[in-house]
Amino acid sequence: MRRADRLFQIVQLIRGRRLSTAAFLAQRLEVSQRTIYRDVADLQHQGVPIEGEAGVGYRLGAGFDLPPLMLTQGEANAVVAAARVAQSWLDPGLAREVENALGKILSVLPPAARAAAESQALFAPPVGLSPREQVLLQSLREAVNTRHVVRIDYADVQGRPSARRLRPLGCFYWGKVWTLSAWCELRQDFRGFRVDRIVGLEVLPEQFRHEDGKTLADMFRQVEAERLQRGPEAACDWPGLPNQ
Repeated sequence: MRRADRLFQIVQLIRGRRLSTAAFLAQRLEVSQRTIYRDVADLQHQGVPIEGEAGVGYRLGAGFDLPPLMLTQGEANAVVAAARVAQSWLDPGLAREVENALGKILSVLPPAARAAAESQALFAPPVGLSPREQVLLQSLREAVNTRHVVRIDYADVQGRPSARRLRPLGCFYWGKVWTLSAWCELRQDFRGFRVDRIVGLEVLPEQFRHEDGKTLADMFRQVEAERLQRGPEAACDWPGLPNQ
């Protein structure tokens, strides 16, 4: 990679993250940390408002921007491939947004690059979520975003029914299966529910506030603590594993 290209990539990587360490930049660009320190210093000397220092991390100051990027052919191919795969496993609302975003990206490509990206022989046949699962997933995703309490009728792996009031925290894709991770008011703990086993769903008018011990970040911390307690190689009880 030419040095000018590397400097450009450094700016792109830094502006795409809250904080980028020299170790991260060196790994992504396959150079030494010493090279990163020198390149960042040169960029700062040229007026690029990179804030931070060696050993701490870097971020881009407010008000700095670059002209729109032009994708390489490989990047364009990757975007089309990812969009095709994702659309089969997303809810209708997100699938439409993917289609709109893809159209905007392809519209700025040179004709030859666009034709090459669209003609690659990589497809995702529409055998993903059923129409019912798509509707459920969209309702759950929207409830997560708006922090609305939901009530579900659920059948577990043995077919046993239960009714739950939940604070929906996040939707997780496990490969052919989506799950909802939530704070269960019945169990007073984090629980996971397969979307395809939700028999009935009602999004309630009631909204919830984040409370200590009941947030998505708390759930992640709990999972990590259990993993460390059992050992790095041991399986942990992730709220929302698809076999539950």
